[in-house]
Amino acid sequence: MTASTRLTPGTIALLLIPPLLWAGNAVVGRLMQGAIPPITFNFLRWVLAGALLLPLAAWVLRPGSGLWPQRRRFVLLGLLGVGLYNALQYMALKTSTPINVTLVASSIPIWMLILGRVFYGVPVSRRAVVGAALSLAGVAVVLARGDLAQLGALRLVAGDGWMLLAALTWAWYSWLLVRPPEGGYPPDIKADWAAFLLAQIAFGLGWSGLMTAGEWLALPASPNGHLQWGWPLAAALVYVAIGPSLLAYRSWGIGVARVGPTVAGFFNNLTPLFAALMSATLLGELPQLYHAAGFVLIVGGILVSSRR
Repeated sequence: MTASTRLTPGTIALLLIPPLLWAGNAVVGRLMQGAIPPITFNFLRWVLAGALLLPLAAWVLRPGSGLWPQRRRFVLLGLLGVGLYNALQYMALKTSTPINVTLVASSIPIWMLILGRVFYGVPVSRRAVVGAALSLAGVAVVLARGDLAQLGALRLVAGDGWMLLAALTWAWYSWLLVRPPEGGYPPDIKADWAAFLLAQIAFGLGWSGLMTAGEWLALPASPNGHLQWGWPLAAALVYVAIGPSLLAYRSWGIGVARVGPTVAGFFNNLTPLFAALMSATLLGELPQLYHAAGFVLIVGGILVSSRR
C-alpha cells in the first residue's frame, strides 16, 4: 500500500462515518413511514440542510458567482442528487426493508460501469464484465428473496423497483460529477464543499418542492392528516439533515481525498452490514441467508471490477 492510500486510524474513522450514517438514514426512513409522506420527508430534510449551509456558503447564491454560468448543470445535479435519489429511497422504504434497500444501492458502481459504456463510450474490460455479472447476480438474489427458481416469474416489491431506479439515478449523478461541463466546474465552488453542495440544494429544492406539491395533491383525504408532528419526527429530520446530508458528505470528501475513490469505495459497502445490525436492533427485521449471499456477490463483483 503506497503512502497515498495508507489507512491511518483517523482516516479509517472518517471512512466509517458515512456508511454508518447512510445505514441510519435507511432505518430512520423506515421508522418514519406513516409519520410523514416520503417526498415531503426528503424536501424538509434538504430545507434544513440548506439552512445549515447558508452561513458557510451563502456567497455561492449571489449574482456574479460562478454558479450562474453553469446553472444548467447544477439544475440537473439538483434534480438527481437532491430531488430524486433520497425521495426514491424513502418511497422504497414503504414496502422494502433497509437491508434490501442498502444492498441494492451497493450495486451503484456496477450501474456506473454500464452507463459509462453505453452513454460515454468508456471501455469495459473482461474483468469488469465478470465483476458486473457477479454484482448483478447479487442484486437478483436479494430481489428474489433467495428463491432463484422463481426469478423468471419475479414480481418486484414496489420498494425494490423504486430503489433500482434510485440506484440508476445516483449512477447518472456520479457520472455528471466525474465528467464536468465544458470549461469545468467553477474553481471557487469546486474547492469549497459547502458551496458545491449548497449550489445543488438550491436547485434541488425547486424540484423537490414541485414533487412534494404533487405528492400532496395525490394523497387521499385523511381525517387525521398525513403528518404526525412531534419529537420523533423532529429528531428524525434533524438527523437526516445533519448526519447523512452534511457530516457524511464532508467525511467522505476528506476520506476520498486521502486514499482515493477505489479504497474508499470498499468502505461504502459496509452500509448494508450496518443497516442489518440497526434493523435487527431497532426494527426487529433480522437479516436472512440470502442477504449474506447477495452481499458477498455484490462486493465480490466490485472487488473483481476494481482490481488492476
